[in-house]
Amino acid sequence: MFRRADAFFAKHGSSKNNTTFTLKRPSLVVYVQRDPDAPAPPPLPEYLLDLPDPSASPTMTMLSFYSFPPTGIHNPEEFARLLKSLWKPFSALGRIYVAPEGVNAQMSVPTNVLERFIECCHSIPELGEYMENGINIDPVAISREEFFNDSEQPPPFTNLHVRVRSKIVADGLDKAYEWQQAGYDMPPLEWHETLKQARELKRQGHEEQAPIVLDFRNVYETDVGRFDGAEPLGTTNFRESWDVVNERLASVDKSTPILMYCTGGIRCVKAGAYVTQELGFTNVSRLAGGIIAYDRILREKAEDEESMFKGTNFVFDNRLGRQITDDALGTCLTCGGETALVSNCRNENCHKRMVQCEQCRTNMRGTCSDACQNRVINGEMRPLRAPRFSAYDVGTEAPVVYTNLDQYSLGHSTPPSSIYNEMELNTRALIPSGSHMVSGAAQGRLLTQLSSMTREGRILELGTFTGYATVCLLEGAMNVGNLLDSSSGSRGLRESGPYVLTMERDTVAFNVAAAHLKVIAEHGLGDSAAENMCQYRASGMPSLPSEPLVTLDCQGIATCELMQVSDALATIEEMAAGKGDILPGPFDLIFVDADKTRLLDYAEACLSSDRLLKKGGLLVVDNVLWKGLVLEASTGNFSSLRETDETGEDELRKNRRARKLAMKMHRFNSAIVQDTRAEVLVLPMRDGLSVIRKK
Repeated sequence: MFRRADAFFAKHGSSKNNTTFTLKRPSLVVYVQRDPDAPAPPPLPEYLLDLPDPSASPTMTMLSFYSFPPTGIHNPEEFARLLKSLWKPFSALGRIYVAPEGVNAQMSVPTNVLERFIECCHSIPELGEYMENGINIDPVAISREEFFNDSEQPPPFTNLHVRVRSKIVADGLDKAYEWQQAGYDMPPLEWHETLKQARELKRQGHEEQAPIVLDFRNVYETDVGRFDGAEPLGTTNFRESWDVVNERLASVDKSTPILMYCTGGIRCVKAGAYVTQELGFTNVSRLAGGIIAYDRILREKAEDEESMFKGTNFVFDNRLGRQITDDALGTCLTCGGETALVSNCRNENCHKRMVQCEQCRTNMRGTCSDACQNRVINGEMRPLRAPRFSAYDVGTEAPVVYTNLDQYSLGHSTPPSSIYNEMELNTRALIPSGSHMVSGAAQGRLLTQLSSMTREGRILELGTFTGYATVCLLEGAMNVGNLLDSSSGSRGLRESGPYVLTMERDTVAFNVAAAHLKVIAEHGLGDSAAENMCQYRASGMPSLPSEPLVTLDCQGIATCELMQVSDALATIEEMAAGKGDILPGPFDLIFVDADKTRLLDYAEACLSSDRLLKKGGLLVVDNVLWKGLVLEASTGNFSSLRETDETGEDELRKNRRARKLAMKMHRFNSAIVQDTRAEVLVLPMRDGLSVIRKK
């Protein structure tokens, strides 16, 4: 710490007479005294003696286990801390859930310390003998290079997370059962022979003698892999299983053999207990260790046997799937072809779990829709641009390679000023949680073009955020001002001429936008403005006045006013009625990027009053396709927002919000296209842009 402080003062401190000021270190005195009566520290456990260096292991081994100790976990928080400290020496990674009912773990461990790690787990009383079927070890170790190579997908695990939960598997049950009484734990090889016999019975026409085989995994898992003859439940999360099972087994004799399986076995402990204790079935068997154990045991002890599991075993880490056979049972979301590949959409704001073939995953850049693909390109990739050349130079330079039409389109569009990149970087640094809300190059250029085509360059923006779109609109308004009267020297004002009024509610975003716009007002749109903007990331935002209205003279051409409001809709409705402290002249273009739940109210205010939006003016509304979910909103079936028993509360809330907003967007789109006062064009760019001309 002191070295870093010295380096900082040496670089940034002022100096006189060639003397550099450095941080004065305080005196630090440490007194150490030996206590002869102190007990000796406990010896290291045997599994840590001469422990190999985990970082030297060339491979990583995936494993999983679960435990339902009869006495439960009395203090889950303390036990979670204990597990983390005991497993730290092994450089173990993974996701572990601890609850009063037990432990559920999916992990990866350096292979050279795997045996020692297993010894450690067996020494923990709450695990030990209660780890049903022991530790489930993946049959194929992963090389360290492949494990940590995130060029294609993130590593299976990146940290060791031990989290406390109310249950180790979210089951939706309103009571706890005796988990130790959950049917027969059938060994994998016995399971294999039982399924072979069942298959033969069906071939001979004796299906009624075959056992019922239930797959207790979710639909996105069963879509890509399942046991021969199994019945998937068709659920989207484990909590839905009970109603499906009740209906399926309602008329089945209680002595009928019921076989059930899941990925690692833990869900079937709960399912077996339910079917045995709640429904009263007497011949219930579970696949010991689940599909993972079956795959490993078959490889180790019956390598020549044909696997009764076909396709890909979905796993709950960043690998998402381990292909057991070449059977392609899934249907590609994009092209409808057969595939066994499961992935998550690369758009972090979507992250939809999907079945998609290799070719479509490559073509779509790992995303589920065109909207998400554009979001990934706009948010993560800078366009590749060819050097400037004349028509006679075509072919003399090495061609730039574009991987899709979006890149090509941006690469052959006039590049925006560097100030826009600086605003994006400032937003990431100062408001990182909202950096995805910046309009981006393609949409920003469209806003500039639209505002440049207006009659007077009079623009109203609702939802400033950090000012990216505001500057795009202001650039267009200044273009109009240059064309209207380049010789008079008079600038647009609130009443007439080029004028941009923008409204924002959030104080932090308001201050960042005000700082950006002040730079534009003082330095224009060139390199000087960009140089001044980039300084904010190092020095922070300058102190700003606390007034809710900032008025700026932009190069003597246009006026820009930034207004902080608590309710933009109430403010513009007041303007439309000819009331309020600020009464600007009517606008040529209104850009709405505000409260998505009240878009119809914003549209009504703009279309019903010529005081607000001129006849022939444009109303531009952002996010009208809402991550592509309006397609599902139109049918009411949000199949892409799949929720599992592993889905956290944060993601559940995010999904609820996504459904709500997608429905709001669909209702807005459906209503505005039928409004006789407007002509509507929806552009499928970025997250959807609706350009509405007022008749």
